[in-house]
Amino acid sequence: MAKVLEGPGMGLLRKWGLLTPNYVVVSSGDEFDQLAQANHWLQKSKLVAKAHEALGSRFKLGLVKVGLDLAGTKAAVREMLGKQVESVTIREVIVSEAIDHTDEYYASAKSTREGVEVMVAKYGGIEVEANWDKVKRLLIDIGEEPTDAALSGLVKDAGFSGNTALKMPDFLKKLYVCFDNEDAQYLEINPVVQRGDGALVALDAVTLLDGDAKFRHKDWTFPFAAEFGRAYTKNEEEVMAVDAKVKGSVKLIEIPGGTIAMLPAGGGASVYYSDAVVARGGKLANYAEYSGDPPDWAVEVLTEKICSLPDITNIIVGGAIANFTDVKKTFGGIIKAFRKAKGEGKLNGVKIWVRRGGPNEKQGLAAMRALQDEGFDIHVFDRTTPLTDIVDMAMAAK
Repeated sequence: MAKVLEGPGMGLLRKWGLLTPNYVVVSSGDEFDQLAQANHWLQKSKLVAKAHEALGSRFKLGLVKVGLDLAGTKAAVREMLGKQVESVTIREVIVSEAIDHTDEYYASAKSTREGVEVMVAKYGGIEVEANWDKVKRLLIDIGEEPTDAALSGLVKDAGFSGNTALKMPDFLKKLYVCFDNEDAQYLEINPVVQRGDGALVALDAVTLLDGDAKFRHKDWTFPFAAEFGRAYTKNEEEVMAVDAKVKGSVKLIEIPGGTIAMLPAGGGASVYYSDAVVARGGKLANYAEYSGDPPDWAVEVLTEKICSLPDITNIIVGGAIANFTDVKKTFGGIIKAFRKAKGEGKLNGVKIWVRRGGPNEKQGLAAMRALQDEGFDIHVFDRTTPLTDIVDMAMAAK
């Protein structure tokens, strides 16, 4: 699941016919000044300025300013940019047109085991949580689409009437189309407001996409938002870029201060090994995995990033018995990266522990063992060795 910040999320809504305010995303005061000269609406409208980061409670943190004129917006942009909030540095601000409105509504779609649940309520904005029992739901079965009659019934059940009741079903249909076509897992608009001309407008968007579907969407040029209370590191972003291009998967999360680096095969193995290290009092330097038989060059890139982690003393290359991931091929990428890292002096004093089984495991494990002759401190085991034994060995190593 990949979180998308408000700006690109609003862009996806617009793509599928939903109305949003005019907006710009800026990363410097000078950039905003240039956009203000080029966009007439910034000069004549009341404006809203918000920190464009993956932060909750932005209003309470003073990171949302409303009802601003151009001068006030310039000041707010400069005040927010560079501000440190816990571990997050504000790098961008989104400035949007203020839309005069009275009532605020709520609309969303989320993926469930049974299909897609479309939700709507007359009570949006900060009122939605206190009125959660009034949110009405419509389940769309897998492979089906919501009918006009079903959406109209949902809107009526939620208590909408008059012109709003006539417009809301079409709004929800476009919301569903956006959700479905963009491989979304969750899409929330809160609030939805009604403009003076009666049109429904999305003032904000919370968007979670299936990050593994990026290869199907050439217009997903925006970065995903980090979920760890900080921006993605350069290494993480580069691995994500590789992951978006390949069959299979490569993942990386860096954990500052750790000494044991992980290079497991498969999501289950990554959690299993990580838990084993923590349970034995070790400090993880990263979370990582490669799975689904990715190409050797993708695994090589991932391994290079792991070898560059500071202060590591051990690297655990672990996995269960693969069904179809080619051990020889993927180990080929790992070995290339190990040799490159050693040539750059990055693996001095680092012990490497390997446990793996699967297609072409004998050839792959033999190639790993051969690294001993090149001066690597490497210890290689096959499928007969319990997975966690190499964690115990790594933790006991001096």
